[in-house]
Amino acid sequence: MRDVNSLPGLHKLRTMLSAKKRSIPRFQSSAYLDLYMLGKEKERLLKEDERLCARKDAIEKRLEEIDLETNKLQEAEAGVKTSTNSSSSGRAFTQKDGAKKEWNKMTLNY
Repeated sequence: MRDVNSLPGLHKLRTMLSAKKRSIPRFQSSAYLDLYMLGKEKERLLKEDERLCARKDAIEKRLEEIDLETNKLQEAEAGVKTSTNSSSSGRAFTQKDGAKKEWNKMTLNY
């Protein structure tokens, strides 16, 4: 599912608050509102940072699992190839050794 954050370049847009622009002039009493808005933005950014760190950890863990699985499969494949090469060194390939099977074909009449 696509959202605003997945669009390229859109997450870097500056808002009116971050650009320090206002539609009305700033008054002394709006300092409380500014403090509240900045506090909320800070909370949001801290939560986003936590989610990103957790996601990065999960990605790194999955990459390690993939590397381990790849190494196991490569070792198993190397073991199979060495045993196949030693056991079939003087004979020709048969249907079981890797020749391609043909599909069974039939016609359908409508």
